[in-house]
Order: sequence, then structure tokens, then C-alpha cells
Amino acid sequence: MSDETASTEGWTDRDIDAVAGELRAADHAVALTGAGVSTASGIPDFRSEGGIWDKFDPNEFHYQRFLADPTTFWEKRVEMHEAAFGGDVEPNAAHEALAEMERAGVLDAVVTQNTDGLHAAAGSESVVELHGTGTRVACEECDSRFDAAPVHERVRDGDVPPTCEDCGGLLKPDVVLFGEEMPPGAFQAARNHAQDADVFLAVGSSLSVQPAASLPRLAARNGTLVVVNLEETPLSGTADYEFLADVTEVLPAVAGRFL
Repeated sequence: MSDETASTEGWTDRDIDAVAGELRAADHAVALTGAGVSTASGIPDFRSEGGIWDKFDPNEFHYQRFLADPTTFWEKRVEMHEAAFGGDVEPNAAHEALAEMERAGVLDAVVTQNTDGLHAAAGSESVVELHGTGTRVACEECDSRFDAAPVHERVRDGDVPPTCEDCGGLLKPDVVLFGEEMPPGAFQAARNHAQDADVFLAVGSSLSVQPAASLPRLAARNGTLVVVNLEETPLSGTADYEFLADVTEVLPAVAGRFL
């Protein structure tokens, strides 16, 4: 861990070299990603002003609403999904940089709060999805998983609520809905990564939403904490390195040190 906190609105080659050196020396390095990693791909933030929850009522996506009226839930779900992910949504330079660092052997896992599936699309193989992924649906009866795109098409064609091809059970987006608990296995895996981390990168996250916000605090007890975000976070005074900058610029600069 560095002797003093480094905070900068820009950065120098020395800053990037220092973080790359920490990663190179680490036995275990992990990245936590938030909405700021996805917005550069054209995906709107959910909670910010003008975001998805300004256009849709979050109560429409509560688990109890899903159980009580799955037809309306699915109609609203597809409408919201098109508003958030419509068009050509692809991984951006930040996703690709994290995948490059994993291939270079200096990043062991990505823990993400996002449900867009873009880390896997960019080539990251060790991904812990804290809130699931909108690219899949899951059967409430037999727990089978299916690609979401054909199911969304079925809903558009009036096949609502969609049911499982295997057992006829009700299908649900494979994400954590309001009123549902985070899968304990996913969060425990994330905690294990944070506890073991010599270097923890917190990127594109406000670090204000629990329980994910507890992970960098846990990692900072024994390891080096690097925060990359456009705005200051509750851990601005704790981070060993803080870059108040665009994740699509900082992460490729770091990844470039391993090419």
C-alpha cells in the first residue's frame, strides 16, 4: 500500500505506472464496476437525473408485482429494456481494458453491479454478477436458464407471460428485482475476492449503494485501493490512488502497460 493518498483530476505517466506496478506485484487483484463503466456504451444510468427511473416507475419491477401480475410486468420489462439497451450496445474501452488485464494475468476477477453482460462480451472470463444479468432469463420452477433475446421477442409478439420450454414454469429476468435478496453465493464470492485482494480497483461506481459499497472498504484494510470515477466518492479520503476521470481513458492507459 502506498504511503500517501494520490488524488488527481488528470493523471501523469507516473500515476499510471504506479498503479500498473501495484497490479504487476499483486498476488490477487480485483475490479468492482458500476454504472459509470456502462454509460460510455450508451446505457443510461438508472438513478441519476434523467435516468431510467425518471421514465419508469421502479415499483413496476418489484418481485411481488412480477408474482401478482406477470403479464403486465413482462410488458413493462421489455419496454424498459428497449429504452435502456435498445440499439447497438457494445463493450467500450473500459470493458476491453479489464479483459486485457485478465488475459495479461494481472487481474483475477471482475465484480460488477451491472446487469448488461458487457464484461463477458468483452472477453472477461472471471465475472461475479452481483445483480445477475439481463441477457438471460430463469425459470421459477426448474431453474433452467435461457437467452433473453428470444423471450423478449415472444413478449413483443403477445406471448405473455413467457413460460419455460422445459417445464412450462414462469420465466423471470435473471436479475435481482426490487424486493429480492442478492444471491448469497455471488456476494460471498465478491467478499472473498475483496478480502484476498492486494489491489482493488473500484471503477465507475459512486460507492454509495450497499452491500457492494462495503467491498472496497473491506479490501482497503489490507490492500491497495484504486478509485476511478468522474466524481468524488465516500472513499475519496481513503483511496491510495484516486483518478477523477473517465474510466474509458484511465483503464486503457493502465492496460497498455501490460501489452
